[in-house]
Amino acid sequence: MSTRRFALCGVGRDRPGIVAELTAVLLRHGVNIEDSQATILRGHFTLMVVVEAPEAVDAAAFEADLHAAGRGLGLEALLVSPIEAAAPAPEPSHILTVYGADHPGIVHAVTAALAEREVDITDLQTKLGEELYVLLIEIAVPAGTDGDELERALAEAARDQGVELTLRGLDPDPL
Repeated sequence: MSTRRFALCGVGRDRPGIVAELTAVLLRHGVNIEDSQATILRGHFTLMVVVEAPEAVDAAAFEADLHAAGRGLGLEALLVSPIEAAAPAPEPSHILTVYGADHPGIVHAVTAALAEREVDITDLQTKLGEELYVLLIEIAVPAGTDGDELERALAEAARDQGVELTLRGLDPDPL
């Protein structure tokens, strides 16, 4: 059976029922959730979903029904886009934790150091507290990467940004 994939991204003021209403639309169109992530960011519910739909799905009707549901829910943004199948994501091998006073440039400095060494980010989260900015990045370090050089580059980025950074290996999944 041939299928199609779509990416759905939505943002709106948080309230109960958003996921239930959007997944009702998916169900009506025979669409299956393959991968998803949802969280509340500064009082806004955010949702990213990759779905698989039957090849015969009426994409225009599917998108129209999702947008109607989004309007009914008061979502401020809803994007539906066809996407190609992709290779599985690399397995994370390390986690980076960054703490410090909030200011522009922290995320860029750390992620640029990773990108220059072709390190893949598998998950990234930030939180702004009362007096502390926290950045958590799960990464997949490619085989053959010089670990000492990566640590030096990250330490330099942390120093330049005036933040504390720790890098630790993840234990392999015991399952």
